[in-house]
Amino acid sequence: MKMFRPKFTITNKILDNIADITAAREIILNSLLVPGWEVSLRKDAIIRNAHASTSIEGNPLSLEEVSELAAGRDVMAARKSKQEVLNYLYVLENLSDFALENKITEDTILKTHENLTKDALDNPQDVGKYRDRQVFVGNRLTGEVIFMPPKTENVPRLMKGFVEWLNSREVREMNPVLVAGISHYEFVRIHPFIDGNGRCARTLATLILYLRGFDTKRFFALDDYYDSDRPAYYAVLKSVDKKTRDLTQWLEYFTEGVKVSMVSVKERVLRLSSERLRKDKRGQIVLTERQMRIVEHINLNGKITNRDVRYMFNLSDEGALKEIKKLLKLKVIKSRGKGRALHYVLQ
Repeated sequence: MKMFRPKFTITNKILDNIADITAAREIILNSLLVPGWEVSLRKDAIIRNAHASTSIEGNPLSLEEVSELAAGRDVMAARKSKQEVLNYLYVLENLSDFALENKITEDTILKTHENLTKDALDNPQDVGKYRDRQVFVGNRLTGEVIFMPPKTENVPRLMKGFVEWLNSREVREMNPVLVAGISHYEFVRIHPFIDGNGRCARTLATLILYLRGFDTKRFFALDDYYDSDRPAYYAVLKSVDKKTRDLTQWLEYFTEGVKVSMVSVKERVLRLSSERLRKDKRGQIVLTERQMRIVEHINLNGKITNRDVRYMFNLSDEGALKEIKKLLKLKVIKSRGKGRALHYVLQ
């Protein structure tokens, strides 16, 4: 088996994009954000990614309808369209569960595809399995073949070579944005599944950035950039020379997309935190996983009580009060009401 070896040149444009990405990321990760804002930013990124990535492949649901589904409400749409979005939301919300020991394997990819396409493919036997027949990407109106992926019998070998490269020392030393971009393209080129290859490729890129510690807070909606100009997205993918497979132009486009997303988040973060930065120079507020769950509960329900905390974590009254007092001390939450009406809201 031959390991995949990407070909590309680091151009000034790629270097400039990575420099801008690095600068924006530093500002984002070091800005003073209250947890309620963090929850909101992450939720917004998940919804935007789910809408954009499914929309690229023809899903008709609007951003507002995707938001409704994310909130647990139903919308008037075809079952398949809703299922595609719900699947994507589930995978993004549980992204950390899709790679054991910080490693992406073929099982990781098959599990991801299974969850992205469950109850959403015409043939259920194609879910979570490499394709067993030839496919092509074409124009439905004209019948023109836009892209013919490798032969079906070559898929297992190509995927093994790709995953070996993905876990190689070479990749561990490479900038994670470049790794995500290269992986995105190579996955689309191999086209290992009957359907859902684009969604899987974009999810894989997101997972790589998360596992490499690049997007630990999950704030970045990269798929928005591709969806904003779909013809450009497809044109750059198609522009890679079939013989040389030089990815330079694609990586210029991909890093530009990451930069646009990062700068957008940076500007929003700066707007949210500017007032707080003037009042408090302590830096980022760091919460435990339990405290973040309390904040998320308040963000979803508007408030939380001592009783809610007791039931959430199976704590005693004293234990629940201890968790609440920590958040009060950090000035993340504040109390409202008295006696039986006592509850807590975000500052």
